[in-house]
Amino acid sequence: MQNKIETTTYEPTLIGKMISWLFVIAVLAAGIVNTFWGQPSGFGIFLIMLSFVYFLPVNEIFKKIFGVPIPKIRLLKILLGIFIIWAALGVGELFDKIEVMQNDLNN
Repeated sequence: MQNKIETTTYEPTLIGKMISWLFVIAVLAAGIVNTFWGQPSGFGIFLIMLSFVYFLPVNEIFKKIFGVPIPKIRLLKILLGIFIIWAALGVGELFDKIEVMQNDLNN
């Protein structure tokens, strides 16, 4: 008698992929704004690094290195997304920095 171990792989749906890409772009943009127009610029670099969690090819690299894909821990990704939004908009004062960026680029 042979024991079969079935492994299932998680393949995100098209809507899931679109949401992931939009979130990557939004957080990456917030990170760039905070890097060049924020104080300290390390916060922007931190946001850029966090955006890679949602970058789909990084999921495959993470799975090869650690053996567990990031989508398996969806709740952690959702909580991290809420933290990123809170940090970028609230603590990071993103809208004020966008205004400074626009004034800087216009002058």
